[in-house]
This record gives sequence, C-alpha cells and structure tokens, in this order.
Amino acid sequence: MQIYLSRPDITEKEVEAVCAVLRSNNLSLGPKLGQFERAFTEYIGTKRAVAVNSGTSGLFLCMLALGIGQDDEVITTPFTFIASATSIMMTGARPVFVDIDPVSLNIDPAQIESKITDRTKAILPVEVFGNPAGFDKVCDIAEKHNLPVIEDSCEALGSALNGKKAGTFGTMSVFAFYPNKQITTGEGGMILTDDDDLADMCISLRNQGRGKGGGWLGHERLGYNYRLSDINCALGIAQLSRIDEIKAKRRQVATWYQEMLAGDDRLIVPAEPDGCEISWFVFVVRLADRFTLEQRDRILEAMKDKKIQVSNYFPPVQLQPFMVERFGYKQGDFPVTDSVCKSTIALPFHNNLARDQVATVCKTLAEAMDNNL
Repeated sequence: MQIYLSRPDITEKEVEAVCAVLRSNNLSLGPKLGQFERAFTEYIGTKRAVAVNSGTSGLFLCMLALGIGQDDEVITTPFTFIASATSIMMTGARPVFVDIDPVSLNIDPAQIESKITDRTKAILPVEVFGNPAGFDKVCDIAEKHNLPVIEDSCEALGSALNGKKAGTFGTMSVFAFYPNKQITTGEGGMILTDDDDLADMCISLRNQGRGKGGGWLGHERLGYNYRLSDINCALGIAQLSRIDEIKAKRRQVATWYQEMLAGDDRLIVPAEPDGCEISWFVFVVRLADRFTLEQRDRILEAMKDKKIQVSNYFPPVQLQPFMVERFGYKQGDFPVTDSVCKSTIALPFHNNLARDQVATVCKTLAEAMDNNL
C-alpha cells in the first residue's frame, strides 16, 4: 500500500461548509471572505487580514504595497520554496540571498547586515518547515536599519517563538493554504498586518485596483485578480476552527518519528529549538556528512520503490536554472545551503498518518541507508 508524502485532512464539517456556499448566491466577494479574514486576525492577533488566491500572490502584493520595485533589493534565504524569491523578482526587484544557520535552517541573522545596501528595501525571512527560530534577531536588525520585514509564514501557521506567534513578527506576513499545509483552502493565502494603509492597498491590488466606494468599473491603480472565492474561504473557516486538533495530530506524528529515529547517528532528526513551538509542516531528516548526494538520491529511489513517497526538500533556490542564467550563481556561493540541500529527505507527513505507517517508513529508511553507505 502506498504511503503518501502528504494528504489534506477534510472532514464532513468542511464538506458541509463548502456545500452551503454552493447553495447560496455568494460564490465570490460574499460574507465568507470577511468571516475568514476576521477568524485569522482573531487567531493570529493582528489588526488586519487580506485573503488572496495564493501565498505567492500574498508575498507579491506585500512588496507592491511597500513600494518595492525595479532595481530594488530584498534580502532573503536560498533555502526555501521558490516563491519566496520569485515574488521579489515579479516586482522587478532582485533577491539578495543570505546563507542559512546550520541548525535552524533559517536565514542566518549574523550575515544579514553585510548584505544591506542603499538599494535594500526589505528583509524577507522564511520560517522554514514551521520553525521561527531567529526571527527576533532578524527583526532587531531590520529595526536598526529602518527596513520593513515581510514575514514568509507560509509553512508556520500555529508556530510561536517565546510565546509570540508566527505572523506577528513582520511589518507584513503571509500564510499559504496549499493542500500540504497545516490548513488548506485548496489554493489560497492570507496577508496579515497592523497597518491599515498597507491592508487597504492589498485589498485594492487583489481586486483589479478598485478603490473604496469606486464601483465595480472604477479602477484607481493597476491591479490583479488575486481574489479568494467564498468557496475557498468557507473551507478555510472550517479548517481554521480545527487548528488545535490539526496541530496535535501533526505533533503526534512528529513525535513518533523522533522516537523511532532516535539514536541513529546516520541522521539529523528535527527537534524544537529552545523557546520555539513548531507547528509541524513537514518532517525532514538530514543524512550525516558521510553520505554523498548520489547516495541520498539512491535512498530516495529505494524508498519510492517500496511505495513510500519521499522527496528532497529543498533544492537550492539560487541554483535553479533561470537563477543561474540571470544572476550567475554557482555551487559554493552559499555553502551551508548547498550542504544541507544535498542531505535532506522529506518523509511522509500528514495529520492521519498511522503509527504503524511511521514504523514502516523508519524501517524502510534504515534498510535503504544500510544498502547505500
């Protein structure tokens, strides 16, 4: 039987919520949009929330709202999903990469200041795998240099650092709801901020540049169709109402992995850093340095042959072909990122993964390592 890398957790509550919208006359820009946004502000604790059609769109609109554009620079991490960087490039700005901390795998705060120039307009850190470690230090640096922080919280819904929730560190923050995330709307994202002007700008930009009271055919600025339908919002409301249950399920799966993989010196097994509460997004182990990239890839293939879905997570953003072509990056530019990316194995991870399935994954991983070292 196949063990899947990720699966959404949809119950009858979500099905009924979506069906209720389908039975109504409000499929988009209806009451569920506002309800979803309010539910988010109540959960995270920010003043405003703006729902959009993806996390990528959310990051892009944050930069537009902050006035970031052609030839500006935004500091970010090369160890992330591609959208953290491409959303910067979509504005005409350049992503300036800073290598990662080898423990947290987040952007290394100690290296940020050396990359700040007179063209730097923001810092975009990512809570990689839901881990907010170091975000307080990033924000201290940003405040020192009077730079806004665009917090990429797309993997971190429900995480916290020293009691402060992910999504409340940045000037603006963005969550995403793809089906592998803690909660899903199918596709979707949410911008959060305490700044009314920034929120209002994002509302206009997501809706074809319409302004307040300007009517359906009144457009104050260049805008986009980044709206999130009431169908998606209804799904999101139901999912968010279950967030504590969802987090607990995911924590249980993570705990099983930690227990079953403990003591194997061939692996670096993820754990919560001091002061952090991780809302587990994925479960990514790393192979010890004695494994080569080729051995890692053979381990991945061996597990897939046993009907266990696994993946590398992430490849280096700066070594994607279009990045190399445009900016000339090469192996070794960010050595910690390069080293980490060669060793990652994302194991099956979702809410309803059973203990015996976790045991099968761990046993198969051990056998694959035995056969490829």
